[in-house]
Amino acid sequence: MSRRLATLFAVTAALLAAPPVKLSSPNGRIVVTIGLNEELAPYYNISYRGAPVVLDSTLGFELERMPALSRGWEWQAEERRSRDETYTMVYGTRDKIRDHYHECTVSVVEKSAPRRKMRLVFRAYDEGVAFRYELPRQEELREFSIAQENTRFRFAANHPAYAMNLGKFTSPHESEFKRITLADIRPGSVCGMPALIEIPERTWVALTEANLANYAGMYLTGVEGAPHTLASSLSPLPDPDPLPAEPGSRRRTIEPNPSNPKVRASTPLLTPWRVVMIGATPGELIENNYLVLNLNEPCAIRDPSWIKPGRAAWNWWSGSIVKDAGFEGGMNTATMKYYIDFAADHNLEYMLIDARWSPVDDITRSVPEINIPEIVAHASRRGVRVLLWAHWSAVDRQMDVAFPLYRKWGIAGVKVDSMNRDDQQMVDFCQRVVRRAAENRLLVNFHGTYKPDGIQRTWPNLVTREAVLGLEYDKFSDRATPEHDATIPFTRMLAGPMDYTPGAFRTVFKKDFKATRTEPVALGTRCHQLALLVVLESPLLVLADHPAAYRGQPGIEFVKQVPTTWNETRVIQGQVADYITIARRHGRDWYVGTLTDWDPRELKIPLSFLGEGKYMAEIYSDAPPADRLPTHVSIEKKIVTAADTILARMGPGGGHVMRLAPAPDGVARRRQSR
Repeated sequence: MSRRLATLFAVTAALLAAPPVKLSSPNGRIVVTIGLNEELAPYYNISYRGAPVVLDSTLGFELERMPALSRGWEWQAEERRSRDETYTMVYGTRDKIRDHYHECTVSVVEKSAPRRKMRLVFRAYDEGVAFRYELPRQEELREFSIAQENTRFRFAANHPAYAMNLGKFTSPHESEFKRITLADIRPGSVCGMPALIEIPERTWVALTEANLANYAGMYLTGVEGAPHTLASSLSPLPDPDPLPAEPGSRRRTIEPNPSNPKVRASTPLLTPWRVVMIGATPGELIENNYLVLNLNEPCAIRDPSWIKPGRAAWNWWSGSIVKDAGFEGGMNTATMKYYIDFAADHNLEYMLIDARWSPVDDITRSVPEINIPEIVAHASRRGVRVLLWAHWSAVDRQMDVAFPLYRKWGIAGVKVDSMNRDDQQMVDFCQRVVRRAAENRLLVNFHGTYKPDGIQRTWPNLVTREAVLGLEYDKFSDRATPEHDATIPFTRMLAGPMDYTPGAFRTVFKKDFKATRTEPVALGTRCHQLALLVVLESPLLVLADHPAAYRGQPGIEFVKQVPTTWNETRVIQGQVADYITIARRHGRDWYVGTLTDWDPRELKIPLSFLGEGKYMAEIYSDAPPADRLPTHVSIEKKIVTAADTILARMGPGGGHVMRLAPAPDGVARRRQSR
C-alpha cells in the first residue's frame, strides 16, 4: 500500500470512529457540528438558516510544562439533553426569561499516554450557541497551568465588525467600538468583547463570554496565516506585588505579565462559556441578550426582596456643584444633604457619594468634613438610600470589616472602582465582593472593571457595572459622542447592564464643546440624554448632572417618572452607529427612546407594540430649530392607539422620548371631542 493510501485509510478510519455530531437549536435554524479533524483535534462549526456562520474552528489548550490538550484525541462518549424552563429576575428587561436549549456533551480521551480526558459541552439556543470545556477529575491531570486557550472562530470572509481594540490587558474596557474588518484584528491585538460581526445581507453575530469564575477574562486576537479567524487570548496573571500599599496611598497598578500563566487550575475544571449570539438583525441581538444570563447559575440569594433597582443622584460628575443654597459645595455633609434633597424631591431612590468621603486607604471611617450617620439619617427621613464609593484595593483589605459596618450604618451599597484588570486573581476578587456584599445586604456597582458575564442572575445584588466609555469622558475629552451612543447599544450592551451615567441636562453641539472637570457639558441635545435613560440598560441609573441643572427644567418630569427595570423590551429600528429606537414596558406604561448620531433625522415610530385601547402620549422632542437649541425641549401630549405612527424629528446629536400610559376614558373622550 502506498504511503498516500495508508494515510488516507488512517484518516478515514479515524473519522469513522468519531463521526461528527450535529446539534440543532429548538427552532432548527441554528445547527452546530462537532467533530475531530485529520489531526484528531476537536473542532466545531455553526450554520444559521442553512448558511455557514462559523467555519470549522479548532478547540484546545496549551499547558505550561505539559503536553498540549489540542490533538491526538479519540471519541469516547456523547450525551444529549434538553431544557425548557422559565425564570424571573429581580430586575431586567423582561418579565420572564426562557431558558430553552438542546445540549450535547462530547467526551474525548487521548489516544496515547497519559490518556487525559476532556469534555466539550455545547448548547444550541434559538438565540445562539454556547460552549465550554470541562476537565474532569483525573489522576493524569491534577494541578496545571494554562498557557493559552486555543478557542477559534473562523469566518468565511473579511466581514465588517465593530470591535474595541484595547491594546493591553490592563484596562477598564472604556473605548470606542470602531467599524473595522476581521483582517484589522491582527495577531497580538487585544480586542475586548462583545465583538459584533456582520455577515452582509444575512446574519449578525456577537462574540462574548458568560459565567466567568476562577478563570481569566477572554479577549480576541488574530491568527497568523489564518485569514478571517479570531482566537481567544486570556488575560495573564500579574507578578506578585513587591510594593504593598503604604498607609495613606492606594495600591499601585499591577500589570499582568505576558510570560506568566493565564490560569492556575486543578481538576475538575469548568471554563466560562464561549458565546456566539446570532440574529437576523442587530436589534434582535439586543432583544435576546438574556442569553448571557441563561448561562449562569440561578439566584444564590435566598430572599432577594431587599434588592431594589432605581435612580441615583451623584455628586462627582459635576464637581459637587451647589447653587443658591448659601454654602460652598464640596465633599462635605451639607453638600450631600443638598443632593439628597434633590433626589427626594424628584422621586430618586438613591444618592451616590463618590470618592474622597473617606481616607484613601481606610474605608471604615469618613473624613472630618463628612458625617455619615447624619447623612444617612437625613436620607432616611427623605426616603432616599445612600451608596458609597470605594477603591478596590481598600475593599480587598477591608471588606470583611467594612461591609458589616456599612450595613450597621444603613448604607445601601458600594461602588467599587479602579480594578482595571480581569486576570484570574481579579476575577476571584470580584466574585468575593458580590458574595460578601450579599451577606450584608449591599448592592454592588463595579467601575473600572471588565464586561458583564451574566453573574447578576446568580448574584442580583450586582445591579450594574461600568466597562463602558461613559459620560465621565466629557470632563476631559470629546469622546462620548452621539455616534458612540448609537453604537454601544448594539455592542457593549449585548453583555448586560452598563453604568454610563447619562441624563446630563447641560448639552452643547460639537462647535461649542469644551472639556472641563467642573460642571462639564454633554455633546448633543437634552432629548438625546433623555433617550439614553430608556435606550441603555442599567437597573441602577446614576444621573450625571447637579441639582440646579435639573430643577424646573423641561424634561425633568420624564426623569422623575422613568423606571430602571422593565417587563418587556422591543427594538423598533436601528442601524449600528447611526440611530436606534427602543420601546420598553413597565407595568402598563411604555417608554420609547430614540437617538441619532450627528446626522439630523426624521424617523417613523409605529406604535403597533401597544395594547388595545387609547394611550396618553407624553412626547419630548428636540425643539426647533433643533440645530441651534441643544437644551430646548418641545413637550406635547396627545391620544394615540396601536394604529398610529409617531414622526420623531431629531437635530444633530438629537433624541426623542415618549411615555405612553393607558388613557382614562374621560380624558380620551375629551381629547376626541376637541
